[in-house]
Amino acid sequence: MKTKRLVEKDPALKKDDLLVITGAGGFIGGNLALYFKNKGFRRIRAVDKKPLYEWYLKVPGVENLCLDVSHEDNCHRVCEGAVEVYQLAADMGGMGFIERFRVECLRSILINTHMVEAAYQAGVRRYFYSSSACAYNTTLQQDPNVRALKESDAYPAMAERGYGWEKLVSEMFCQEYWIERGLKTLIARFHNVYGPNGTWDGGREKAPAALCRKVIAAIDAGKKSITIWGDGTATRSFMYIDDCVKGIDMIMHCDDLIATPINLGTSELVTVNELLSKIEKIAGVKLKREYDLTAPRGVAGRNSDNTFIRKVLGWEPATPLDKGLAVTYQWIKAQYHNRKKGRRVVE
Repeated sequence: MKTKRLVEKDPALKKDDLLVITGAGGFIGGNLALYFKNKGFRRIRAVDKKPLYEWYLKVPGVENLCLDVSHEDNCHRVCEGAVEVYQLAADMGGMGFIERFRVECLRSILINTHMVEAAYQAGVRRYFYSSSACAYNTTLQQDPNVRALKESDAYPAMAERGYGWEKLVSEMFCQEYWIERGLKTLIARFHNVYGPNGTWDGGREKAPAALCRKVIAAIDAGKKSITIWGDGTATRSFMYIDDCVKGIDMIMHCDDLIATPINLGTSELVTVNELLSKIEKIAGVKLKREYDLTAPRGVAGRNSDNTFIRKVLGWEPATPLDKGLAVTYQWIKAQYHNRKKGRRVVE
């Protein structure tokens, strides 16, 4: 039987300690860089393989590197001098992407294996890994009236093919780097993050952004109908981006969560039909619904059991969906009309 590793107390994190965020050109990573900048951190290294003009957020005063961290040499460059690493880089998107491009999703394991090793070799103090609720056993998610998923429901393992298995295996890497090598790893399983400054078109967007865009496009074209993927009965919970970045910070700095996967999501469960109704109310419109039963659908239901996060952190993501959707809708509406006018936008 293995002896539990002693958790040594870290020195206080200083404002000039180097924080590294990979996937920083993406939705969550960009917002995380902004979050830490607003908290007064002066040395933030933001990394993404996309060219800078495709980044969702470019935060002033942040070191921006365009590097592909699926390559080992780049990971060592990225981790050099870092005190904390936030690993959010991955090939991923909404259901339209992860069901059609499973090889792309699986290849993200190269990012995770190279990054955790580079962080270890660089003497990084703490390493955060962004996992996903897609790691949960799919046999528990076959009914829209799903029981909320607790952390132990990942095993026996039957994750979503491609993306989910990549997340589960990468979680194991993080746990073993703590057990065998003493690298303090923290793991959060994200549940459907949404908000402004994120993907809203092009195939990688998730349901809230996709439905906002479709409603905006229907109004603009004078159409009276909208197409929904699936039959509208699938259920999900959706977490607003501000809750997500705050949760990442709290999880990263909680010793009780070292090498321990934890849900990061809301427990406000809605059907896709209910999600659309909320967006219609914001837009002041009512559209006829047409259902595409041939489109990617994912599991029938998924919700976050927040018992553990409330117990450990005394907190949980709590931004009401109506409130977060209102902000998101207005941002996507502005992006849509700016693009129509020929202005450059990030999709």
